[in-house]
Amino acid sequence: MPDDLQPEVLRLELTELGDAFRAYQRRPEPDLAVLAELHDRKARAFALWADVTGDASLREEAERAEAAARTTREMNANRLGIAVDEDGPVIERLLTRGQGAHARGVLEYVRAHTPLPGTEARLAVLMLTLRAARAGTGNVTGQDLSGWLQGDAERVLQELVDVGWLRMPEAFTVADALGSRPEEPTQITVPSLLPAEPRPFSFGKVTRARLSGWAQRVVGDRKLRKKKAGAATRLLAVYTAAHSRPDGRLGERVEGAECDGVGLDAVASFCGLRPQDVTEHAELLVAADWLTEADTAGGRLRGRLGERVLPLSGLL
Repeated sequence: MPDDLQPEVLRLELTELGDAFRAYQRRPEPDLAVLAELHDRKARAFALWADVTGDASLREEAERAEAAARTTREMNANRLGIAVDEDGPVIERLLTRGQGAHARGVLEYVRAHTPLPGTEARLAVLMLTLRAARAGTGNVTGQDLSGWLQGDAERVLQELVDVGWLRMPEAFTVADALGSRPEEPTQITVPSLLPAEPRPFSFGKVTRARLSGWAQRVVGDRKLRKKKAGAATRLLAVYTAAHSRPDGRLGERVEGAECDGVGLDAVASFCGLRPQDVTEHAELLVAADWLTEADTAGGRLRGRLGERVLPLSGLL
């Protein structure tokens, strides 16, 4: 860019634009909406530059920037599960597509590494794993623990401590943790997630917080609480949300099939159930308007998330 480029406002805009692109490259996580705006600014600036100088190559660069802005917006819409030209209100998704993939990775890790067989322990391991996923430590309150595990909290947490999966602060008991308040949460440690161990997850702190909040929204769902859904039913709610497409249908889209669903064996293994017991819990989710329908014929769980929980879809 020439130092004496006129008008002055164009030279300043091009300088600031270069700084903005460099700052974007240093961001810890991408934001495609921000990147699309930068491409728009570049297109406008280069079009003006081409007008000033008559340089055809600058005009071509402006057109490339316009195309990049369109493509970036389409990519962002795809990550968020939003059709670019979709009519009607846009669904505010809690997770991006990439975060949905990370959520499924956490669920698989929990399925394979839960140290105790009970459904309550599985739910506790899921929620505590999400709190401690980045550094092996995390903060919890008594309200968190009681909300997740209800009347089983003290027993389940003590069992996780006894097998060495969970550590409390020195001279701290499970009862102390259950009594901790939001202003003084308990810092728990999950030894298998400490930095000295092989790292099972690659996401950053923003994604960790988003995944933890997403899971909290699922297991704390008001209608599930009203139906007094147990740990197995809430685990199934988590699994169905994570394994749903933007329209709420369960499972990957399969050519020639309206919806292929998810395998009952995989569902049951995550929830700590027998495959034949999944139907009962799926029906409870239908009764709570979590699913609009559920079918377990042929060894697959087919169904669709209710409209009220579409924002929680994992965006397969």
